Amino acid sequence: MTSFWPARASVYAGHIDILMWAFTGVVALLAAPVFLLTFYFAWKYRRGRPADRDHVINRSLVIETSWAVIPFLLTIGFFGYSAWMFFNLHRPPPDALTINVVAKQWMWKFQHPGGQHEIDDLHVPSGQTVKLVMTSQDVIHSLYLPELRIKQDVLPGRYTDLSFKADRPGVYRILCSQFCGFDHSQMIGRFVVLSPADYGRWLEASQADQTLAGQGRVLYRRLGCSGCHDPGGTVRAPSLSGLAGAAVALQDGRTVTADAQYLHDSITDPNRQIAAGYPAIMPTYAGVADEGEIQALVAYIQSLGAQRKGGPS
Repeated sequence: MTSFWPARASVYAGHIDILMWAFTGVVALLAAPVFLLTFYFAWKYRRGRPADRDHVINRSLVIETSWAVIPFLLTIGFFGYSAWMFFNLHRPPPDALTINVVAKQWMWKFQHPGGQHEIDDLHVPSGQTVKLVMTSQDVIHSLYLPELRIKQDVLPGRYTDLSFKADRPGVYRILCSQFCGFDHSQMIGRFVVLSPADYGRWLEASQADQTLAGQGRVLYRRLGCSGCHDPGGTVRAPSLSGLAGAAVALQDGRTVTADAQYLHDSITDPNRQIAAGYPAIMPTYAGVADEGEIQALVAYIQSLGAQRKGGPS
């Protein structure tokens, strides 16, 4: 049975409820007198009813000023409160647990750093900030977690992220809030918040043969990337060791940061941003590797960031 109002699974959800109900209350307080007086005056001055219509205008600078200033100050207060929540939500700490998400018609695929994969289920520990790095395999989707009061569009060919900290263990809903095709209403799942101890046991029970970065390393070899990017490769190509997070000079004179989006684009559309000093000969892997495999490749390249310059081992 669906309750009138979704349960709260995080502190952030409580802040959202406070903001929503406070704003609703202010709107009601401002609108109610207008509607009540409209009906009252319509009744009092209706046609055929004797009434004194020669009222002297009563001007009150205090009332008129208050009617403008108080709503303005309340609006500024709502803006400041919501801006504080927005920046807290979109600035996860460096130690946030990163989980990769691939949306496709009509399912959610979650990939944990340890290599565990889930379909339409997402297990997370309570009390720890989680960062979802999301992309779509086909059309625009939108990940919606009602009990956390958050949602984020998931776009094909682009990474978007969503951060949260769930504080209340339980089983909640995952929905798609963007119409994405025939079975859009069936694109649902379970959001499972576990205590840290239970989450550790779940990771052990769901242990994969390799981490996500390890899976990317296997793909790196299988797809032949090592033939160009490893030392002594047959083709001169940029080294991937230490690339993640570094500044990259491009042939067009720009300098970009090798973040996850840049690495993704370099795999799927390598000739759009060509590194300075290298020929534009890398083939595209769009359609060769799906979005989940590309996330694994990106995780592998990012895992090389702390190594010294040189070819990946």
